[in-house]
Amino acid sequence: MKILLLEDDATLSRVIKKGLEKENYAVDCFFDGELALNAISNGYSCFILDINTPSLDGISILKNIRDYLGASIPVIIISSNHELEKIKASYEKGCNDYIKKPFFIYELVQKVKHLCQIEFNFIEFNDSCKYNFMEHTLYVNNEKIILARKEILFLELFISNLNRIVTYAEIETYVWEGEDSNIDNIRALIKRIRKKLPNESIQIVTGYGYTLNKECKYS
Repeated sequence: MKILLLEDDATLSRVIKKGLEKENYAVDCFFDGELALNAISNGYSCFILDINTPSLDGISILKNIRDYLGASIPVIIISSNHELEKIKASYEKGCNDYIKKPFFIYELVQKVKHLCQIEFNFIEFNDSCKYNFMEHTLYVNNEKIILARKEILFLELFISNLNRIVTYAEIETYVWEGEDSNIDNIRALIKRIRKKLPNESIQIVTGYGYTLNKECKYS
């Protein structure tokens, strides 16, 4: 699971990154608000934003996240600003939590784990094929199947979207992590993944996107 961290204090940024990486999160650190804003569509599952950062403040980035990525992605605001107006503005723009500096790294890590909690370990495609989300590994007849990075990202995109259609735009944003892509690349990726899964596991919704077969389930 990837996290974007915006914190212009280099020392604090390193400590937060280290604490989260111990819990197996991947963390991309940014020190400048404009650079962080340009990266928000790179497939992050959680955002940790300081308010007072160069070029652009965290609340403005929060607004962009909610406007363009929706309300489902967790956003935590961290700030040394204890003014009620700043706290209210953060919640009004849609933050999930607001942590006042100084804080214990343990506290932040626990909040991330709570907001990004996954209550299951597998997606079962059928009795002989399942994907282990914690290991990022596909098993067929109890044998490990090697997956490329984009194949892993594609399958994990469906972890939180099992019962709905995932659009082409969502696939491009999450799987290509901000890189330019097109429908042909998406179709080529789907073709490769289908060879490793049971027949009809991934179903196309013409002109819109893809969904998983209704037989697929969490476990």
